[in-house]
Amino acid sequence: MINEEPERSGTPLPFFVYGTLRPGEVNHDLFLRGRTTAEEPARLPGAALYDGPGYPYAVERPDGEVRGELVTARTQAYTALLAALDRLEEYVPDDPRNLYERVARSVIRTADGTPVRAWVYLAAPRVAARLRAEGKPIEGGDWLSRR
Repeated sequence: MINEEPERSGTPLPFFVYGTLRPGEVNHDLFLRGRTTAEEPARLPGAALYDGPGYPYAVERPDGEVRGELVTARTQAYTALLAALDRLEEYVPDDPRNLYERVARSVIRTADGTPVRAWVYLAAPRVAARLRAEGKPIEGGDWLSRR
């Protein structure tokens, strides 16, 4: 992935979701129902998907691509949704124990190829290193294809 300028932690961006937050998956209704204005297919270039213990990890990889959804939060729900997703992903800014890091990346809308800046939860560096060394990649970068 291209090293992109970091966003302020609270910058209101849409979210790119690729695992249990996708429609039909276990956390979608728990976290996103009633809090979004749009959910549309998208892809994250420059990343690969790895199987985790009941959920996936996206790991930076220049030749990869992850499939998921671009989720736009309702304005009045954004702050609460951001906090809820950070809790779900156990993300705390600058904590070396994080499993995920929330980063701003360009994702591509599938329908029209438009690039959109979005928050993405990527595997934290130590987790990513372990996955690259001994993890199980999800072929095609689509969590839903594992069924």
